[in-house]
Amino acid sequence: MPVSEPTDDRARARRHRLSVLAQGDAALLAECWNGLGIDPECELVRGPEIGLVALRGRMGGGGAAFNLGEATATRATVRLSDGATGHAMALGRDKAKAKLAAVIDALAQDDIMAARLDEAVIAPLEAAIAARDAARAAETTATKVDFFTMVRGDD
Repeated sequence: MPVSEPTDDRARARRHRLSVLAQGDAALLAECWNGLGIDPECELVRGPEIGLVALRGRMGGGGAAFNLGEATATRATVRLSDGATGHAMALGRDKAKAKLAAVIDALAQDDIMAARLDEAVIAPLEAAIAARDAARAAETTATKVDFFTMVRGDD
């Protein structure tokens, strides 16, 4: 039986879901997950393992790329009892978060379960991320300094 290629919408939704899981707070993720009351059987295919990822930057946002440094990241791959495989990667050293995100990725391959996960886990994480980003932006704005040039009357 051939494996069907994911549609653009499904691939986009998966990328978004994995992004939210990677950025979300581990404690809130665990809380939302526990609220679902499900515990699927899964086997670890890889990890969770901790390693380094290279960070790249660009001068001015458009210049030539350069190596900025490295960051610690954790990745995991799981396979559910029904054969669905899930992958996850997140900055930091939280193995439980990476494994849980991989389980959620595997479960979300079923459209009905994906909708349930999006409502119960992804939406609250997204709201918390937005609130965190807004608070960070407000702190930054409070310290903003506007520089201007005074023009003297003589040329």
